[in-house]
Amino acid sequence: MKLTGIALALLFGVGQPFQAPQRTLRRGARSTMRMALYDGKYKDELRETAAAMTALGKGLLACDESTGTVGSRLESIGLENNEENRMTWRNLLFTAPKLGDYISGAILYEETLFQNDPAGKPFVEVLNANGIIPGIKVDTGLTPLFGGEEGETWCAGLDGLHARCEKYYAQGARFAKWRTALRVGPNSPSKLAITEAAHGLARYARICQEAGLCPIVEPEILIDGDHDVATTAKYQEEIITKVYDCLQDHGVLLEGSLLKPSMTVNGVDCKTKASPAEVAELTVRTFERTIPAAMPGVVFLSGGISEEDSSIFLNEINKIDRKGPWRLTFSFSRALQSSCLKIWEGKPENVDKAQAQLVARAQANSEASKGEYKAGSQPSIEESLYVKNYVY
Repeated sequence: MKLTGIALALLFGVGQPFQAPQRTLRRGARSTMRMALYDGKYKDELRETAAAMTALGKGLLACDESTGTVGSRLESIGLENNEENRMTWRNLLFTAPKLGDYISGAILYEETLFQNDPAGKPFVEVLNANGIIPGIKVDTGLTPLFGGEEGETWCAGLDGLHARCEKYYAQGARFAKWRTALRVGPNSPSKLAITEAAHGLARYARICQEAGLCPIVEPEILIDGDHDVATTAKYQEEIITKVYDCLQDHGVLLEGSLLKPSMTVNGVDCKTKASPAEVAELTVRTFERTIPAAMPGVVFLSGGISEEDSSIFLNEINKIDRKGPWRLTFSFSRALQSSCLKIWEGKPENVDKAQAQLVARAQANSEASKGEYKAGSQPSIEESLYVKNYVY
């Protein structure tokens, strides 16, 4: 049937040209909507920093605990939480003999980045002299995610981030870390929590690169809960896929960034404990399905896993013949510091023994990052480092 002019006007709108309905863009067409890839003055330096941090046999010492958290640790050995004691503890860590043989970078809290050692030498200079790259935690912590599931959070700190990063770069930091945490439960992680985590990490990463800091992207899946390892793997695939989708949307230079995820482990209350071989297989499978080859390295968090288990899991991961080209190494906090702290006890006469313990665990993880660690070959006095609802 032929439509009259009046009918056409009624159908498409009087005096309005006909417009075909917009089609939803396919995934492959999204590149036209993405920000331009970072190509600023720091691009070569960012690549060099990422490569140096993941040099063969080296990993990171994470000592970016907040004033309250490090204070709790000091109080556990009978020390008052004050700036002098916090400085003394971190000086013990940074000056451990030969630590730089196994540690490429140290993640610092803001106080530490601007702090001096007991002799008045800036900690940045102490670290550089030991071949350790200074880095900085830049997020301002987790806060409740309204609209999400019970217990879900989002990570704050984007306001004023670029100005802070410029200040940190001027002080000598060359990389940054931003941690967001996702909880596994009956209805979580929610789509909202995953989307918010990925978006926040991507905005942070691009801002850091604009200021010269190599961003470590940390979407941690908490081990709180009774979920099995297969459930962890399912959510980890979804989360990391979303994170890299957002990173690329924001034009983050992947070659000048690193990923800091959890190992793919079961929840701490799960009755079926995954073996080291299962953890390794699912971790590598997850990465091969989700991480672009351009990203140079993964620096695992320990997330409450014991010192020895962290080394064993990392070793098994690196024994697998994988397709992905990334370096798989460590960025441990409690799994490097815990035994060291207990041996020290805040006593000057124990410093040498405590430092030897730190270096022993660093060596264990160095060997594990090459698939060469022999279980039990390095000392540890810790069995479990899990803390329910742990915060930094």
